[in-house]
Amino acid sequence: MPTFDIVSKIDMQEVTNAVANSMKEITQRYDFKGSKSNLDLKEKSIVLETEDELKAKQVNEILIGHFVKRNIDPSVLNLKSTEKASGNTIRQTYELMEGIDQAASKKIIAEVKSSKMKVQVKIQGNELRVSGAKRDDLQKTMDIVKGISLEMPVQFVNLRD
Repeated sequence: MPTFDIVSKIDMQEVTNAVANSMKEITQRYDFKGSKSNLDLKEKSIVLETEDELKAKQVNEILIGHFVKRNIDPSVLNLKSTEKASGNTIRQTYELMEGIDQAASKKIIAEVKSSKMKVQVKIQGNELRVSGAKRDDLQKTMDIVKGISLEMPVQFVNLRD
């Protein structure tokens, strides 16, 4: 029976490279001369420290630009908190969203079931396993999932006959 998995994964090496390239661009740009802007990659989050909201927005745009250049969907960035830091600076924490949460899983399952195709969708941790009798049904299921507006990028992996 053909199966495939629906996952939402991030290549952390590419994220590391995007953060490093963003920091390099920030240190070289003229409008950031003398500015205390910094990006720091933690386990599953990116911490941005800068002087004001305008610079925070500019650094965020630089980071998103480098994410796009590295083929990382910028929707994996989720602003978790904005707070005042020491020395009149602002600290923003961006969480890197990985895995499909329960709400998105239920939304995907509901859409697939409403299509009346002969496939089964099972939740396995933070990914979904889709199985069906025909490979064509699985490909139609992929098209349906691509058409759903989710807050996270999804990938289709592990296609087996």
